Formats: sequence, structure tokens, C-alpha cells
Amino acid sequence: MTELDWHAERSDLEGLAQLDRAPTEEIDLVAVRTYRQSRVRAEMSKRGIAAVILSDPVNIRYATGTRNMQVFSARNAPSRYLLMTADRAILHEFTGAEHLGEGFETVDEVRPARTASFVAAGPHIADRERAWAADIADTIAELVGPGATVGVERLNAGTAIALAEQGLCMADAQEPVEMARAIKSPEEMKCVIASLRATEVGVAKLRAAIRPGLTEAQLWSVLHKSVIEQNGDYIETRLLNAGARTNPWYQETGDNVIGENELIALDTDVVGCHGYYADFSRTFHSGPDKPTATQRELYRTAYEQVHHNMSILRPGMSFRDYADAAWDIPEKYYAHRYYLSAHGCGMTGEYPYLYHHGDFPSAGYDGEILPGMTLCVESFIGEEGGKEGVKLEQQVLVTETGIELLSQFPFEESLL
Repeated sequence: MTELDWHAERSDLEGLAQLDRAPTEEIDLVAVRTYRQSRVRAEMSKRGIAAVILSDPVNIRYATGTRNMQVFSARNAPSRYLLMTADRAILHEFTGAEHLGEGFETVDEVRPARTASFVAAGPHIADRERAWAADIADTIAELVGPGATVGVERLNAGTAIALAEQGLCMADAQEPVEMARAIKSPEEMKCVIASLRATEVGVAKLRAAIRPGLTEAQLWSVLHKSVIEQNGDYIETRLLNAGARTNPWYQETGDNVIGENELIALDTDVVGCHGYYADFSRTFHSGPDKPTATQRELYRTAYEQVHHNMSILRPGMSFRDYADAAWDIPEKYYAHRYYLSAHGCGMTGEYPYLYHHGDFPSAGYDGEILPGMTLCVESFIGEEGGKEGVKLEQQVLVTETGIELLSQFPFEESLL
């Protein structure tokens, strides 16, 4: 596919709605939302959890389809939260924004949130937290009876303590929600594909804009602009680096000026269309000359790791067996290895984490790779003390018989 073809790749995007609840010809969003909510309720039931209180904005969006100030809500919890039982979903929406939760078949009632944070309550925070907990406990008692088991996640310490003091049996909601999110429906996969195709358009524009003399931030902004104008949400990390800042990985995008003949490594981490994660990595070359032999070796090595690890993925495989069969990282690249071999991907990065063989004893856990999981297979290759590194990553769907490649952005022939 040529560069012009990538810029013209818009046919999959033209029908996307401006709001998640708006109807589209391509995606049945009602089916997406009702499937996701039923998944959460099924996982709650397996664990004897009568109600969950969700304040992570991504989890609220997963369970209901509603969104409001996602980044703000993530760092000001609980400023909006969802109380959900087996047959009732009450969205407590940020004050003045209650209208945003109206009209969703996944929301039975919208109430104003009682923000229980120090910023909102100041020195009266303890009183606010107790009042918040009493209000929630009263509602839970009405819906499922007193002393119920309640799952919680992103609450501040005071609200969690106050809730426990109400006589509820507290549980962690992370497990049921993560297990629910791990398996995608066919209709949900259309949202994943839409987000990927939109992100690929943005990465093509970024690639076309590469030239020595730009700062990393100037180049990275090309992707931001494209994501937002296609109604994506935001980019979760700042992972675009050039030259010596490509090794080790995890140096945030800054004002470093891109030089001639440097590698430029990018991890998209886009929370894109319909709130779904488009997560693939590519490494480019700034020119004007051809890549060096060392640059090509780094790139080919990362390419080999990603493709080997994709080739061994299969439904029914245990996480431990995957780690044992995964690509063996050469010693000279081991110190700067990417911390994961692969990870789940949905509305953000999610369960499961698949670890390298050497990291499994200390960090790994077992489980089963299942059809319907979307996984991102990762590689970072850079020598300890080396000048540059290469980041590559592919996003795949686990099917009944193997895997389906989701991310379609091409690799760099000049580096292969």
C-alpha cells in the first residue's frame, strides 16, 4: 500500500457517529452496550457480588456506554460513579451533567453525584465521605438488602473505609470487570477496527511529516490532531522518541530536535473511536540517507520477536505455556527488554498480561488464552549502552482456530 493510499484510507471511518449512543449503519452500538453490561453482571454473579460501585471512567463507559470528562474523572474520583446490581444501573453523574446519562438503555436512573474528595470538601472531607457512604449504603439496602457483598475499585481511602463502616461486605471489583472486558463480541470488534483504522490514518500522516529539524512534540502532535478530528478521545501516554532517546524505552515525548538519519519510535496508545484502544508500535527513519546496518539489525530483531510470538498464540494455550514458548531474547538486548511479552487490549490496556519466560517466576500468573481476547504483542530491542532502540507491536484477535491480525499499518521495508 502506498503513502497516498494510506492518506486516502477513509471508507471505514465515514459512517462513524459523533456520539457513542447515535445509531450508525456499521455498528449496532445498542448491542455493544448491552453485551458489555451483561458480561459484567455475569462475572459479578460468578463471585457472589450483589452490587458494584464503578468510578473508573473506562469501566463506567464499558458497563453503560456513557462518557463525561474521562481524564478529569479518572483523577477526581469519585466525581461520577455507577452503582449496578443484577437488574438495576444507577449512574451518579457529575453535578450539572446529568443530561449526559439520559437516553441510554443501559442506565435505569441518573442521579447527581456527591463528590467525596478533599478538593470538593476541604476540611469537611470526613463528613462528606460518611454522607456519601451512607447514601450509597441506603440505596444498596433498598435494591439488594442489607449486608450485601459490594465490589469497589477506584475509590479514595476515606470513602472505602466509610463504606465498610456501613456494614457492607467489601470486595474488589477489578477482577469481575477485567474478566468481563477480556472477551469481545463480534459487534464490539467493529469498534476496535474502527479505532485502529482511524489511528492508522493518523500514523500515516505522522510518518509523512517526518523530517529532521522537527521536535518530537511537533511530530507527535500530528497524530493527536488526526485522532481528535476523527472523533477519537485521547492518547494515553507520551511515547514518541528520536535518536538517542529511543534507548532505553519509556522516555516521554519532549522538545528534543529530530536529527538526520535517526530512528523514531512510536507507541500509539490511542483511546480512539467509541473509546476503544488502538495500540500498535512502529519505528521510522528520519533520512535522508539509508538506515545503517546497526539500525536494520535492531529493527529486524524486533520484527522477529513480534512475529515469533504471534505465531505461537492459540486458543486454549496457558499463559505459562506461552511464556515457555515465547521468543528467547538475546543476552545483549535482555536488560532493556520490554517488560511484557503481550497484553490484553480493549477500551485500554487490560487483562491479561503475558510475561517473558525469564520474568514469569517473579511476575507471571497463569490463565488461559481464549477466543475473543484481543492481544498486543510487544517488542523493544536496544542494547544496554547502545545508541538507539526499536519499538514494534501488533494488535491481534484470538479466534477459535488461531489469531487474526488487526493492526495493518505496514512495516518499514528500508529497515527490513
